[in-house]
Amino acid sequence: MYAFARRALFALDPETAHDLTLGTLSRSTALVQRIYADKMPHVPVDLMGMQLPNPIGLAAGLDKDGRCIDGLSALGFGFVEVGTVTPEPQPGNARPRLFRLPEQRALINRMGFNNDGVAALVERAKRRQGKTALGINIGKNAITPPEQAVADYLAALKSVYAIADYVTINISSPNTKGLRDMQGRESLDELLGALCEERDRLAEAESRYVPLAVKIAPDLTESQLDAIADRLLHHRIDGVIATNTTIARDGVPLRWTREAGGLSGVPVRAQATRVIAALHARLGATLPIIGVGGIQSARDATDKLEAGATALQMYTGLIYQGPRLIADCARAAQRVYAGQRAKALKSVVNRDRARAAAGR
Repeated sequence: MYAFARRALFALDPETAHDLTLGTLSRSTALVQRIYADKMPHVPVDLMGMQLPNPIGLAAGLDKDGRCIDGLSALGFGFVEVGTVTPEPQPGNARPRLFRLPEQRALINRMGFNNDGVAALVERAKRRQGKTALGINIGKNAITPPEQAVADYLAALKSVYAIADYVTINISSPNTKGLRDMQGRESLDELLGALCEERDRLAEAESRYVPLAVKIAPDLTESQLDAIADRLLHHRIDGVIATNTTIARDGVPLRWTREAGGLSGVPVRAQATRVIAALHARLGATLPIIGVGGIQSARDATDKLEAGATALQMYTGLIYQGPRLIADCARAAQRVYAGQRAKALKSVVNRDRARAAAGR
């Protein structure tokens, strides 16, 4: 069924097809629920203190304004992330700003945080009917100078805190000038320090703790990953999302190498998995990693989970493969988790046997 729908959607301009799809989902939530969500395998997982029915989430960017939270949840996602949202509304970059690369099963976007502003998103989120965990991805306005960026993030956090199940700090989009500079050690230290202090204040005032995650780029060096991992641990951030889109153009035709924006889909798959493995080597089990980037099959999901991800998100893969991919990846997670439990049990048994033998 999705293959037929995709042919029709791919005949349209990408952004038009995107808006049409969200509109259709929002009007057909009950039907979508019966077709997809009711057939999802139950693969419970604890993610940043949230008890989820499965570890497969929707990445930010598909529903920037929270217009279709219930419709997207009905597809079977264990959690849904909306945004990126900014304190004030902004139109984003000029069209065209979204491009399909079908042969590479990829997208290039330079949307530029187009959104209706945080107040509008909050009002829509308040009206959602479902109970799927909701993440809200926050960023700064394009016109905000770098020295005032922290104030934008603080304003957004204050606005969404009461209705979010977790909040993602987006410092990795390539489509807002200077945003990725905030991944640098000093800038990141200042931002995370301010946000964690405000989060703790809000948690006390609201009697409700909302986890903070940081979304990072795939285009980071080993030394940059060292610094980021150190700061995440220092500030006791609750999770890290790896990764956003890439500015690299490896594996795409020449005509696309000159198109500005972030590249997602299959071409970023290996980069994202590398970053997940590198972070896991630095963080261990201390901080959960949400893996995203190029997931378009159960095998892709398995690779990221085995690299160290606790949960996964998708966006481009959903566009190319359709909603069935969610269940396929949930079943892959079920197999990986079972293997991890068996390995852990075997390790305990071997340890106990070794101790018993030493005691004799």
